[in-house]
Amino acid sequence: MAESVLALIDCNAFYCSCERVFRPDLAQRPVVVLSNNDGCVIARSAEAKRLGIAMAAPWFQVRELARRGEVEAFSSNYALYGDLSDRVMRTLATLVPRLERYSIDEVFADLAGLPEPLDALGQRLQARVQKWTGIPVSVGIAGTKTLAKLANAAAKRWPARTGGVLDLRDPAVHDWVLKHSPIEDVWGVGRRLAARLRGEGVSTAWELAGQDAWSLRQRYSVVLEKTARELRGLACLSLEELEAPRQTICSSRMFGRRQYQFGALAEAVASYTARAAEKLRAQGSLCRTLRVSIQTGMHGADDGRYANAALLNLPAPSDDTRVLNDQAQAGLREIFRDGFGYAKAEVLLLDLCGRREVAADLFAAAPDPAAARLMATLDAINGRFGRETLRPARIPRDPAWQMRRDLLSPRYTTRRDELWTVG
Repeated sequence: MAESVLALIDCNAFYCSCERVFRPDLAQRPVVVLSNNDGCVIARSAEAKRLGIAMAAPWFQVRELARRGEVEAFSSNYALYGDLSDRVMRTLATLVPRLERYSIDEVFADLAGLPEPLDALGQRLQARVQKWTGIPVSVGIAGTKTLAKLANAAAKRWPARTGGVLDLRDPAVHDWVLKHSPIEDVWGVGRRLAARLRGEGVSTAWELAGQDAWSLRQRYSVVLEKTARELRGLACLSLEELEAPRQTICSSRMFGRRQYQFGALAEAVASYTARAAEKLRAQGSLCRTLRVSIQTGMHGADDGRYANAALLNLPAPSDDTRVLNDQAQAGLREIFRDGFGYAKAEVLLLDLCGRREVAADLFAAAPDPAAARLMATLDAINGRFGRETLRPARIPRDPAWQMRRDLLSPRYTTRRDELWTVG
């Protein structure tokens, strides 16, 4: 059996890097990206970290720095980030045949059997992604997923030594990195678990790797047992080239300001349903149950608090935006109450199944083939020309309820009217 060799390729400060692609003047400047409704900091460039800006810092604490020009702040531009992520993944696929997309900015790659020295391959991956997309990446190489993640973290922590590429298969390098990596750097070890482990004298990756695996399973979980084995070089997690279909699909946003009218909530629910249906079709699933919920602000609301949800069973499994929205609107009418200032709505698709899992019903109407063609055409047009190029008539172009994004940059790559111009 061939030796397992994996790489974890991670985009550096991804959201901030995306903002810099079309703003070369920001190359050495502190940059932060804010959460929905410009609430708090969710991404920081290295320069912003050196200023002492903390992750999750409220925007009002950073606003003065931005006003003085000491930091550049942006609202979350998910259309831009998603498109640049896809470009990074397509670029990596030109050099590595087997990939597992782990998140919007991370991907595992199977390097087993590739001919060139792997540190040189890592540098080629870095250079090509930078040249083709403008996004800097770090590469961690090892025999297991957990070690590849740790190698990537180490490559970022010691850039002068590694150049952003680190191969952990050398025993001396493996031991040194594990001894100098805090337990929090280990994949899957969160803050609470790290505190428990430190209480038992386990404060580094090296010390965790040295623990008895069976004892870890009994005291903690099988997951931590596998983590310790992977840190020792025993592969327990395989590469998953195909992403498993989601079991639920959620579409939700906080409103930019409180909404009091049913019409505004109906528009928002229609928009969220359309987005959820798009995701549903993308993974080839059908929905059998839909949940719609609304809530007021839970803190400091002067006009009272209220939250409610409706669960609706569809007459037949469907991925048709129109069918799903009819159900969602019916549920919204059931739970809406006048006199409240609503802060959020949510649409959750449940009880998902594949098309081949649906048993034929002799008493139900046959599926309309025109509906499937219509949804496919809708997705094709929106995929080519940008999301919501075509949308249900109920959804306005610029709704009053949309989340606050006062610092939004242009969607350079997905909107023709926001293309990058050089003058």
